Amino acid sequence: MGTHRRPKPISRTRIASVGLAAGAVSLLSTQGQAAPKPSADEVRKQVEKLYEEAEAPTEEYNSVRAQQKTLQGKADSARDKLARKQEEINELRAEIGPLAAAQYRSGGLDPSVQLFLSGDPETYLERAEVLGRTGDRQAGSMRAMQKMQRELAQERATVTDRLEELQILRSQAAAKKKEVRDKLSRARQLLNSLTTQERSRIRAAEAREDAASGTSDSAATYNGPASGRAKAALEFAYAQLGKPYEWGSTGPNSFDCSGLTGASWRSVGVSLPRTVQQQYSVGRKVSRADLQPGDIIYWYNSSQHNGLYVGNGKAIHAPRTGKNIEITSLDSMPFYAASRP
Repeated sequence: MGTHRRPKPISRTRIASVGLAAGAVSLLSTQGQAAPKPSADEVRKQVEKLYEEAEAPTEEYNSVRAQQKTLQGKADSARDKLARKQEEINELRAEIGPLAAAQYRSGGLDPSVQLFLSGDPETYLERAEVLGRTGDRQAGSMRAMQKMQRELAQERATVTDRLEELQILRSQAAAKKKEVRDKLSRARQLLNSLTTQERSRIRAAEAREDAASGTSDSAATYNGPASGRAKAALEFAYAQLGKPYEWGSTGPNSFDCSGLTGASWRSVGVSLPRTVQQQYSVGRKVSRADLQPGDIIYWYNSSQHNGLYVGNGKAIHAPRTGKNIEITSLDSMPFYAASRP
């Protein structure tokens, strides 16, 4: 009668190998079901969203840079005052120095005692009078020196405070700059992921939308209904048509939105603050029904995007990265408000 053999048990190593193989098959299956590549239209929407999201930190960057410029002026002024105060102290120290040195050489004796011991009674009274005046002058100089040294210490503290504030602002500006660049970099990556044909389709779609809204970045001369300074400001803005949008720029070769509005009005002697929000805050608000050419238009909200009304339902603005300064319909974006410089 033959011996019945029991099946050989599967080793743990073999079980592990089978498990790994199954996992690999599962992983390959999952990878094969990865999300499909976004279409050109989906990429375009994502890119537009990134450009829109970049506008808020761009304006925040502009605001920080404006604060930094103001604070830099204050720091420079404080440094100038510090230098002048130091010069005054140096001059006073040079004046006091000879008197102090003479006293040191005499062994620190009281000047009146030294005079008495000189043994010259004929000139005693005359010298005593001169000595009194010298002592008063020295005491006055010492008091002035002490006052200046206190002021110098205060000036040093002011300069230190200003420089510390500047460093904080520099860090804030760098953070906003990185935020903007990261969004723009992501937008470029998305566009670069498309084929040449897909990018062409996007450009064609944008061109159709621009044509439908009457958008144009072709060179033109303003011949609308504006007059006076408003007309001159618009003539300046029209001369910038076709120049590229560049975040943080105020010209002359490129502009961001508030950079263009500010530069246009500055060309006629009207000084506007740097950012969209600041320009909104200082301007006299006007209703849409009362719009006049030269008024500043705000789209979306009071701090995101602006341009100049040119008349006939049109506006000129610096749109976004990748586009040029252009004429567009007032309704190409959600109208929020308007102000008159």
